[in-house]
Amino acid sequence: MFAAERRQLILEMVRANGAVSLRELARVVQTSEVTVRRDVRALEAEGLLDRRHGGAVLPGGFTRESGFPQKSHLATAEKTAIADLAAGFVEEGEAIVVGAGTTTQELARRLARVPGLTVVTNSLLVAQALAHANRVEVVMTGGTLRGSNYALVGSGAEQSLQGLRVSRAFLSGSGLTAERGLSTSNMLSASVDRALVQAAAEVVVLADHTKLGTDTMFQTVPTDVITRLVTDEPPAHDDRAATELQALADQGVQIAVAGASGNSGNPGGDAVPPRQARALPGQRRQVPGAGLRTATVLGDAGVERARVADMRRR
Repeated sequence: MFAAERRQLILEMVRANGAVSLRELARVVQTSEVTVRRDVRALEAEGLLDRRHGGAVLPGGFTRESGFPQKSHLATAEKTAIADLAAGFVEEGEAIVVGAGTTTQELARRLARVPGLTVVTNSLLVAQALAHANRVEVVMTGGTLRGSNYALVGSGAEQSLQGLRVSRAFLSGSGLTAERGLSTSNMLSASVDRALVQAAAEVVVLADHTKLGTDTMFQTVPTDVITRLVTDEPPAHDDRAATELQALADQGVQIAVAGASGNSGNPGGDAVPPRQARALPGQRRQVPGAGLRTATVLGDAGVERARVADMRRR
């Protein structure tokens, strides 16, 4: 394929999806990531797209939201690895909330094997994945169907979550930064995600490396409310993603990395040890389940950060 044809295809993919990883672009155009990176630089020089953390996005700073058909074909291997790792944090008999998204849909498929689980969700895709799990109870919110991501949104969804209390919330989004936390491109989706967070004692964000450093319009979860991030290992050349992970860890977010180098024999993946990892306010920090080698350190500064977070919630 000639360079001009390759770059036109790359541009069409970014326009269709809003954001695409270099890994995915290389797979589609059937060339190396090194070549794709050169093409992306050339297109950026022409003002046709922006480079962003191991990928390419539409120009203008804030990425727009892709529809489900586009999202379902992006970073599929990464989402599978993240879902495998995240499922290990769920225990028998728990009550959890699971938000909308293609990564959370992958998680739901794995939760079907957890006995005694209760899952509250506003996602039709999550509910469908658990529909035939005879040991899992599924509770759906009310609300208005948003067809682009098969999620229930609006005041009906938010009101149905009032008074609810569960152990964990598993959420995805369009972007994640240490400065603003998790964000999404749709106001209605953001509002429901905030209601899901209010119902949970612990917040777990599922985000592949292409979302690290990406900022979108509506904040859903501030960084100081995120308990844990489950992500995949960024490519070796993606220094900015690694920097963002460290910045999140410095703010107390526990980071679990799926498919980390040197851990092919460990299905749980490995963890990036944060300098300060916080426990939940008023709650003893639990050791992650078997097979999850998470390394966290909780010092005096981490305890103080937890106290501040608790005061903010009150």
